[in-house]
Amino acid sequence: MDDEIRERARREAETAALFNALKHDSDAQVGAIMGPLMGENPEFREHGDEIPGVISPVIADVNGMSVEEKRERLGELAPERLEELDSEDEGDDQPLPDLPNADEYDQIRMRCAPNPNGPWHLGSARMPAVIGTYKEMYDGWMLVRFDDTDPETKRPDLDAYDQILDDLDYLGFEADEVLKASDRVETYYEHARRLIGMHGAYTCSCPGEEFSELKNNAEACPHRDKDPDVVAEEFADMVAGEYESGEMVLRVKTDIEHKNPALRDWVAFRMVDTPHPREEASEYRCWPMLDFQSGVDDHLTGVTHIIRGIDLQDSAKRQRFLYDYFDWEYPEVLHWGHVQLDEYDVKMSTSTIKELVASGDLDGWDDPRAPTVQSVKRRGIRGEAVVDAMVELGTSTSDVDLAMSAVYANNRELVDDEAPRQFLVRDGFEARSEGADESYEAVEVPISGGPAEATPQVHPEHEERGDRDIPVGDSVLVEAADLPEAGERVWLKGYGPVEYDGDAFAYLDASIDIVREEGVDVVQWVPADESVPVTLRTMTGDVSGYAEPGFVDYDPDTVVQFVRIGFARVDRHDEAESVAYYAHP
Repeated sequence: MDDEIRERARREAETAALFNALKHDSDAQVGAIMGPLMGENPEFREHGDEIPGVISPVIADVNGMSVEEKRERLGELAPERLEELDSEDEGDDQPLPDLPNADEYDQIRMRCAPNPNGPWHLGSARMPAVIGTYKEMYDGWMLVRFDDTDPETKRPDLDAYDQILDDLDYLGFEADEVLKASDRVETYYEHARRLIGMHGAYTCSCPGEEFSELKNNAEACPHRDKDPDVVAEEFADMVAGEYESGEMVLRVKTDIEHKNPALRDWVAFRMVDTPHPREEASEYRCWPMLDFQSGVDDHLTGVTHIIRGIDLQDSAKRQRFLYDYFDWEYPEVLHWGHVQLDEYDVKMSTSTIKELVASGDLDGWDDPRAPTVQSVKRRGIRGEAVVDAMVELGTSTSDVDLAMSAVYANNRELVDDEAPRQFLVRDGFEARSEGADESYEAVEVPISGGPAEATPQVHPEHEERGDRDIPVGDSVLVEAADLPEAGERVWLKGYGPVEYDGDAFAYLDASIDIVREEGVDVVQWVPADESVPVTLRTMTGDVSGYAEPGFVDYDPDTVVQFVRIGFARVDRHDEAESVAYYAHP
């Protein structure tokens, strides 16, 4: 990182920290600053591992200021931000903007409506993170409704229903009610019949291209004025499965001359030959389109506020025609832009990830290379860290960038105080991503003259947690890159200073303040005889290595910090080796 970017990062972080601390009347947090900082400054992203170290001292300085000093400094750096702060209501520390017209409702009721064609990728996590946070802000109600009425193009995955609920739990939220749309088909049929009786829908057998041409020319379909009794009969035949796929649809009558062709007489029901994978729904062949199904369900479940992507603006407009027919009040709607994600080579797409898993290019949805909720969970990243980063993105209609470094900064604050320290000497790398070229080699070095055992602390900031007992033996393993030249010294962390003669380490007097000598490195090490073989799974490949003997005592799901390497989650201990998943630096 050059000096110009470093200085800019400090300046931007100081401004953000001052604003954040004054707004919330509390200390600014690195995690809360990282998300907006990386999102608004794309040039910082390639330095994501360094930025936290650059801005942490700045934020610490801000937190040491008095309120008056913070206000004065913010006025110097960004007077417009101070004006923004002064214009806000005193004590307003909500993480998200107010929901529109929230005070007009007895209860805020929102829905998270996943398509269960696979578990959630990280972009999908934005919806439950924001809705769950709004639920907490307003003491509201949240529905999880599986929109699974497309058994063909977005075919449901039977495992995904439970996997998505597990993902929701990982993120820290619980649904007040769970529904499957495929259990409610008769309800949709009932409303379709009501609509037909209002002369609000008609059956259409026009080929798709033919209807599209009529629609684009603002010309009515020849079936549009069909007798409602005939429409009711033909819809009954659709329900009975008398038509094949593409042979008949039910359309909602709208405005055939509407300025937006996408809103003209849209399809409410279609025929699908492919059976639904759920046995309970496998007999249905007449399926509602999402706009009809979702519109009916939102009303019947009392949803007051809907959050959906900006690309679905037409859905709200279509559904308003439906609501007008039934004399229903349409919910409040917020539209937001897409989330862009850095760091991953794999496209953030359910269908793409599904194909890669099926082909064996990914080991599963929890492969470290997969941009999925299951993956970050297995890596030891807490759901709270993901939620906080998503909430920091807000609800802008613009596309937003999520820097994974913001998630890592949040997680670091959550796990650092608890994570025990461990040594890992890396010895090999199996690249599993294109362009990954890391190389590690462990070197065995005889050692003499020192204590028989090292006793580094379990955690350097918590003396009360005690020490780790590491037998030294006759030789130790260090990484080749850490091996000094003959005649030079290193400090074996937690053990003491040694001098290398080209073949072996000789222990020096530990009272020598060698660690402060210029050029003397502090390195991790493990005993050669009693070390534990470890595979560390990372986003770029599998790193093999050796951990200290006590590593096997940590249960799966424990997050440790491998000194000088980063945080990792213990996955399992096999007979031949232990496996851990790398989280972040």
